[in-house]
Amino acid sequence: MADEMIIDAWAQHPTLRHSQSPIFASLHRWNKTQPPTEEAPVSTIIAAMDKGGVAKSIISAWQAPHRDLISNDEVAGFVAQYPDRLVGVGSVDISRPIEAVREIRRCVEELGFKAIRVLPWLCEKPPTDRLFYPVYTACCELGVPFCTQIGHTGPLMPSEVGRPIYLDQVALDFPELVIVAGHIGYPWTEEAIAVATKHENVFIDSSAYRVTRYPREFIEFLKAHGRRKVLFGTNYPMITPSRALIGLDELEFDEEARSLFLAGNAKRVFDI
Repeated sequence: MADEMIIDAWAQHPTLRHSQSPIFASLHRWNKTQPPTEEAPVSTIIAAMDKGGVAKSIISAWQAPHRDLISNDEVAGFVAQYPDRLVGVGSVDISRPIEAVREIRRCVEELGFKAIRVLPWLCEKPPTDRLFYPVYTACCELGVPFCTQIGHTGPLMPSEVGRPIYLDQVALDFPELVIVAGHIGYPWTEEAIAVATKHENVFIDSSAYRVTRYPREFIEFLKAHGRRKVLFGTNYPMITPSRALIGLDELEFDEEARSLFLAGNAKRVFDI
């Protein structure tokens, strides 16, 4: 993969507020790790990218009602340290619609972010909830993708709001909205594939899963009619790029499918 361009569509450089949040206790248990006690320098994610051959990582803020885990300004500061390697994605508190719309505008027009991400499980509301709709409108007006999470949650929060089928209604209501749904959608992967196939502007990213854990139907989608629909992602620091990519050669993608998956789709969708 030395000569290939790779873009990580879902990563974050965590703050201590993020890393030490109790909602991630299950992830630390799975990975047999302890929450860090010191802030990691931004060079940490760059080193992980270099080890995995990743040229650019799309890093996100984490905002939700009553939770400020990684702020937009913090993400902007991380990107400023490595502007050629990191791409910013903003987030907002949907419980304050007017403020959220203003913040989306600031993220795009002032901070130069390429997308907005809001996690349904973190808000404890499905993406069809009325509080999401000002966010979709703002993303459409500003011409940036809306990113979200689909599938079960690793953190100890309810998973049902992550059902991919909710995005079917969102895509019907906002056909011009580009939606990037992260984390494959397991255990509703076929549902995610159906929604992405149906709607021109709905995409899936592979974050939070190593290649060796991709569901069979997801691999088949990647190789065939979904080759322009799937973006590579890690969910760093939960999974590093080098770990996420182990086993990629065994999938035997053709050259086009592999190139689109690793970078081409992300470049097009995020206008990189």
